[in-house]
Amino acid sequence: MRDKPEGVEDAELGSALADGWGVEVQSMTYLPVGAGSYHWTVADDGAGAWFVTVNDLGPKEDGSREAAFGRLGRAFDTALALRRDAGLAFVVAPIPTRTGSTVWRLGARHAISVFPMVEGEAGHFGAHRPQDRAEVVQLLVELHQATPIVAADAPRTDLRLPGRDQLQDALNDLDREWTGGPFSEPARRLLASRADHVQHLLGDFDRLVQQVRDAPGAWVVTHGEPHPGNLIRGAGGLRLIDWDTVHVAPPERDLWMAAGDSDDVLDSYTRATGRPVDAAGLALYRLWWDLADIAIYVDELRRPHRATDDITASWHYLNGYLGHDPDADSRR
Repeated sequence: MRDKPEGVEDAELGSALADGWGVEVQSMTYLPVGAGSYHWTVADDGAGAWFVTVNDLGPKEDGSREAAFGRLGRAFDTALALRRDAGLAFVVAPIPTRTGSTVWRLGARHAISVFPMVEGEAGHFGAHRPQDRAEVVQLLVELHQATPIVAADAPRTDLRLPGRDQLQDALNDLDREWTGGPFSEPARRLLASRADHVQHLLGDFDRLVQQVRDAPGAWVVTHGEPHPGNLIRGAGGLRLIDWDTVHVAPPERDLWMAAGDSDDVLDSYTRATGRPVDAAGLALYRLWWDLADIAIYVDELRRPHRATDDITASWHYLNGYLGHDPDADSRR
């Protein structure tokens, strides 16, 4: 996230850290990295260092923020249990507040969590290098086998595409101008040109969901986004960060991203767990990723917005998914 969250001031952040964790801030630095949440590094008066994350709970004041706060708390509670109770040292879990919670409310719209500072080299979003895939899948084997310890309390996927209602509403609203901001009307025209394609993808998604529902095999606790950008390699090996996406789900939710198209790596997962990898599950989650991103970007660009760095990036990413180069117009 390149832009700092609107309405979150450093003083408010410092007060939350003091009240929730007893951290007396000496310095804080905003980090324009990642996607979906906002990050700072914080040093305290005792020479401690912390990685602080702020999550946006959503624009609507209709109860959805409370629901989002509850989901975030369950996800981070699960991460804490995976590290503390299951003994998974690679899980970078949140540090509880003085009252034991893993999240703290920050104003009306945001939530804050605190994590240990991890030494090592972080990866970058994208595909795993072939030489790294076996190691990452072995890490996932350990995670998935820890399911009995957290299954009772961990959030569980419902196989619904997040943001689908908003995407369908946008597809039904292509015959009139969108006026939310500078990218609204270009986004409408782009989506209109690819509406049949997106509807076809939604139909494929529904067919794959049914196949996955009917597939045998128990669901497992999954990270959801085990790409290189969420892994840090240090002296103690790989560490997995960003646990807000954790769900009990089909194992393919993790495997499609970690193993790529490597049959050998997928076979190693089956040998370690005794569970064959489901091709429909892999296809579902590949498609899920694309459609969820399209839904996010369309919704952002349709709603009121300004031409910030993050919104401009959303416009470029949407073009990447829907097959149009936004710079081409300027070259004509």
